[in-house]
Amino acid sequence: MDKVNFDAWSGRTVTETGGISDAQASMIAATLNYSAPDRLKVASTLPPLWHWFAFPNTVLTDHLGRDGHPRLGEFMPPVRLERRMWAGGALRFHAPLHIGDTIRRRTRIGHITEKQGRAGPMVLMTLHHEILCNGALAVEERQDIVYLDIPKQPVAQKTTPMPNLPTGALQQVETPETLLFRFSAMTFNAHRIHYDKTYAQEVEHYPDLVVHGPLQAMMLMQMATKQTGRVPSDFHFKAIHPMFAGQGLDLVAVEQDGALDLYTGQNGHQGMQATALWEGTV
Repeated sequence: MDKVNFDAWSGRTVTETGGISDAQASMIAATLNYSAPDRLKVASTLPPLWHWFAFPNTVLTDHLGRDGHPRLGEFMPPVRLERRMWAGGALRFHAPLHIGDTIRRRTRIGHITEKQGRAGPMVLMTLHHEILCNGALAVEERQDIVYLDIPKQPVAQKTTPMPNLPTGALQQVETPETLLFRFSAMTFNAHRIHYDKTYAQEVEHYPDLVVHGPLQAMMLMQMATKQTGRVPSDFHFKAIHPMFAGQGLDLVAVEQDGALDLYTGQNGHQGMQATALWEGTV
C-alpha cells in the first residue's frame, strides 16, 4: 500500500449547511415505513438520526470512483484501499431538530490509524461531527470508518451468534431491494454494493446486496423510541457482520438497567449491536 502521511490530514475541518423539508420528510417516512407521517410538517420535530439525510454529498457523477463513492483526496485523505465501510458511531442528543430548520454540520477528521488485520491491511478513521441549529449544539456525533482491500474471492467471515432473547424481544422486518434503493436515493449514496447486485457479487464478492449500516441503525433507533416513547440521550452502534437484501432482518431490544441493548441479525447471527441510553443511565 502506498504510504500516505495521515498526520497531515488529521484535524482538518469542513462546515456544511443542510436541512430537511416537509417533502423530503414524507419520502423518508415512506422509505422507513415510519408510523406517523401526519406529524411530519414544517416545524415538527425531526425523528432522531434523520439529520443523516440533511447533508447529501453532491459531488459530480464524474468524480465518483468505481464503487460509487466520491473519490478521496480533497477533504478526506487518499486511502489506497477500496472497500469502505461505516463501521459504527456514537451520538449524544442535546436539543431537537425540526423539519424546515437550517442545520449546520461541522466535521473534523480525528485519528487515522493504519494496521494489519486478519484480512490484510486496514485504515481506521474517525470523523467528529457537531450538528448545530441557530448557533446551538443539537447533536454530537462520532463516525467510525474502516477501509480494507477488496478480496480477490469470496471470504467466509466470522459470525457472532444472537444473544438469548426474552419473549417478545424480537421483531422481523423485510429488506427488499426496493428499500435499499430508496434509502440510497434519500441519502444520495451511490455505493454500488447497495443496489448493483452484479458489482456486489462479482467485484466485492458479497453473496447479495448489502443492507446499509445507517439503515440498520435507524431501524434500531426507531425500535428504541417506539418501545420507550422517548428519544435516547445517547446512542452508539457497531457493525459486526454484513446483512443482505431479501432475507429479512431480525430486530432485537433487551432492557438492561434502564438502557436498551439492540441488535440486528440474520440466520441467527448478529449484524449490528447498539445501545440506547437515557439521562440517568449514562
